[in-house]
Amino acid sequence: MSADTPARTTTGFGHKRQAFRNWRGQRPFWGGMLTLLAGIPIMYVPYQNLTLGSLTIRMSTTAGAGSLIIGVLLVVLGLTMWFQPQSRVFAGIAAILLALVSLVVSNFGAFLIGFLLGLIGGALGVSWAPAKPARAERGAKDTTGTASAPVTAADEEAPPAQDPAAPQQGPRDDTAVSEASPATGADAHDGNGRHRAG
Repeated sequence: MSADTPARTTTGFGHKRQAFRNWRGQRPFWGGMLTLLAGIPIMYVPYQNLTLGSLTIRMSTTAGAGSLIIGVLLVVLGLTMWFQPQSRVFAGIAAILLALVSLVVSNFGAFLIGFLLGLIGGALGVSWAPAKPARAERGAKDTTGTASAPVTAADEEAPPAQDPAAPQQGPRDDTAVSEASPATGADAHDGNGRHRAG
């Protein structure tokens, strides 16, 4: 492999494909797609004729306008999941409710095709959650997954130097580690958990 290989994959079609994958990963793409597809048969079926030999059956009902409205709303809700992902919960719940209403209004939800697509698409829209940023995820792994490096004496801050002629301030702390400076309280309050048993 040459050094040109990574550059070749990020130009032209590869770049567009990667940009589409990034766009798709930031929204409930499949929920929006299924909701959008659910609206098409719900709009289409009530206005079509079914021909069996010389017999023509009209599929439209008195609620043909209602099925047209439901279909258009499902298409709009699918686009809302794509372009307004922060409204995904509202759009998903509305898609589920419209799919349920289409059972009654639009020939059993366009013969259950539009009903099932709207139900699954709405559920995917409600259940989708954005991914955590990579930095926060990496930081969480560093703090919980790996042991921290031991602190050496060179890493610790040295206590401030005191004038030998100055009197000691405060009483001696008996809980400090032996040989520690009680005035600074370096070992008594630094949270390392080492105390001398009395």
